[in-house]
Amino acid sequence: MTTQKHAADFGELETIFKGKVPSRPALFEFAMNDRVLGKLSGEESVDQSDRMAPFRRLIKAFTNGGYDFTTISAWRTNTLAFPKGDIAEKQSRSLNSGNMITDRGSFEKYTWPDPEVGDYDIYHDLHMVLPDGMKLIASGNGGVLENVIDLVGFENLSMMTMIDEQLTTEIFDSVGSRLLRFYEIVASVDTIGACIVNDDWGFKNQTMFSPDMLRRWVFPWHKRIVSAIHSEGKSAILHSCGQLRDVMDDIIDDMGYDAKHSFEDQITPIEDAYDLYGKRITLLGGIDMDFLARRSIPDIKDRSASMIEKSLQTGRYALGSGNSIPDYIPDDHYLAMISVIDNYR
Repeated sequence: MTTQKHAADFGELETIFKGKVPSRPALFEFAMNDRVLGKLSGEESVDQSDRMAPFRRLIKAFTNGGYDFTTISAWRTNTLAFPKGDIAEKQSRSLNSGNMITDRGSFEKYTWPDPEVGDYDIYHDLHMVLPDGMKLIASGNGGVLENVIDLVGFENLSMMTMIDEQLTTEIFDSVGSRLLRFYEIVASVDTIGACIVNDDWGFKNQTMFSPDMLRRWVFPWHKRIVSAIHSEGKSAILHSCGQLRDVMDDIIDDMGYDAKHSFEDQITPIEDAYDLYGKRITLLGGIDMDFLARRSIPDIKDRSASMIEKSLQTGRYALGSGNSIPDYIPDDHYLAMISVIDNYR
């Protein structure tokens, strides 16, 4: 597998987050499938007895792919996660699956995780294997709304907001306060250059809950999380899927996110999103996953190059997929996307 060769420089990505024009374009990806990670790193398997081996492989893959960072998710470090019963094992499930908390009694019996527990040392220890100029971008095990829906269930939560507002508030606060502590811990680590707060809020045509409901129960916690990340001098990235046009002002002006990730052509193509918001917030990725999976390599290269050109003089953009690189995206299609960056380095 062909890989890009360049010296990592997280400073270029920081420049993009700050709304300035970098000296060269940059790449961004949240997650890649294990097959691609194996090919990029040259390591098809990992010695699971070696605590550092999976992280060395991950960093090597991102380095060889031409990235200035490596994402490190909480599930890899066994840090904060909310017990969810059997739904955690299902790859495809209904938003109504959550039933760990259905009333006051189950709320009080639920075993809330301790956000201080986990292998936080790994974030520090990875300084030994990070290439010069590279930083980690840390993300959590889901966000405030995602975890509450997983614990309660979408329909159950919808009813609860109407019949027991106090319990609803206590559940959101129990999740939000723990996520806040997680980000306080990771953002303070020197190897961390930025944080991704991953929390899906929308369906294809609208937000999952009304903007006012989100402003009451979800957004205040995000505002505190962003503030905690900023207090450590790091940038905060929102990864959130769905139609969020009605809350973009909240994302930019109230919560203060530096960058937004996750875009879909059926909702708002990245080109249109950049025209709408590119002067106010950094946009990441956006090359639609279905486009990557089914269009030709020349089409993929043309669209990727076009987005680079569109942002070349104004900044606030890094090239990548609309969401992630799952295993149904052909490797050569993914490589075609990231290969256009070579023309600018």
